[in-house]
Order: sequence, then C-alpha cells, then structure tokens
Amino acid sequence: MPAVMPIDTHRIERLTRELLEALGEDPQREGLLKTPDRVAKALAFLTSGYRTDIATVINDAIFTQTTNSMVIVKNIEVYSLCEHHMLPFFGRCHIGYIPTGRVFGVSKLARLVDMYARRLQLQERLTEQISHAVQESIDARGVGVMIEAQHLCMMMRGVEKQNSTMVTSSVLGTFRESQATRDEFLALIGARG
Repeated sequence: MPAVMPIDTHRIERLTRELLEALGEDPQREGLLKTPDRVAKALAFLTSGYRTDIATVINDAIFTQTTNSMVIVKNIEVYSLCEHHMLPFFGRCHIGYIPTGRVFGVSKLARLVDMYARRLQLQERLTEQISHAVQESIDARGVGVMIEAQHLCMMMRGVEKQNSTMVTSSVLGTFRESQATRDEFLALIGARG
C-alpha cells in the first residue's frame, strides 16, 4: 500500500464549511457551528485504516497450536465507506481458515477487518484484502472470507432498493481447491443449510 499522508483535519473543517455553503446552508447556523469539526473527527476515525499497519493490529497475537481443523469467526460487524459516493456500507464478515500450526488471537481477526474497513473501499477489495492478510500472516493452508453488506448508496439514492444485500467471497488454498472444505465453511457460517 502506498504511503498515506497524515490527515489534515483543519483543511477538512474548511472544506466542510465550503460544502455546507455550496449546499445552500449557513455554516454559522447554531446546529451547524460545530459540524465541520465533527465531520473532520468522524472522517479521521472512519479512514484510520490508512494509518494502521497489520503488524500493529496483530501485535504478536499469533500462537502455536497443533491443529489442522477449520477455525471460524463469524458475524464480525463491518462498517465502511464506499469509495464511489463516500456513503456507508455495513454488514457482517465471516472468516474461516485452516492453520498450519499457528492461530490468531480471536480478537485480532475482528481488528484486521476493521483496519481494512476503515478506508474508502469496494466490498470486493475489502473481502480480498482480509483473506490475503489472514493467509500471509499465518501461512494458512486455506482461507475463506465472506462479507454480506448493505450499501447506503443503493438504499438512500440511485435505485433506492432497501432490501438489497451484496455478498462477496474470497477463497484461497484448500478453500479454493476442495469443494468439501468450501461446503464445510459455507455450512458452518450458515450460508448453506
């Protein structure tokens, strides 16, 4: 990933004031006086994944464990901003992997999801980034990641489809090579019954 410049909150505040004016609003109105500051802080948080690296997130919480059974963490909440409209998308992420002697501290998978989700994203890219990070971090025999999300850019504007859900998956190693492994993963996360 290319280096990302530190966030310029003062500039975001100034630009937010300009945006409010361009929308026909009065940034001096009581309800909007602190909006530029709030927007800058919110965007700093929602894009903090650019200023975080995987080593910091994992923080050596990879442990030796002699198992080759599938490990699954499901229903990890995902909140991100789509890069096309900068509107939120949100849903659930399911991660499964087959270790080769090393496993993650369970909270690290959720933190890994957050690191990549707190960037301007495409759901497809987010799914791939998570699966490759899991694979590379522990040299997993196989990895499966599925994200189910609703996109406000489809719900609040455009086609305005309130019940649409986008599902993306990324399978690597044995999850790609073995139908039985893939089926086990999908059954355990509830995608097949």
